[in-house]
Amino acid sequence: MNAILEPGMLVRHPGQPDWGLGQVQSRIGDKITVNFEHAGKVVIDGARVDLLLMPDTQ
Repeated sequence: MNAILEPGMLVRHPGQPDWGLGQVQSRIGDKITVNFEHAGKVVIDGARVDLLLMPDTQ
C-alpha cells in the first residue's frame, strides 16, 4: 500500500492514532516522511508500517 503514496496524500499511522492526520512529504524507497498534526515530521519505515490512506478532505 505504501508504494502508491505521493507527497500531499493524507495518512494516519495505525499504531499511533494520537499523532492525528499526517501529510506525506516524501517517499524514497521504504522511507516515508510524514508531517503529523500532533507529532510533527516523522520518518516512517514503510517496510514495517503500512500507513492508512485517508480521503482528501479539502
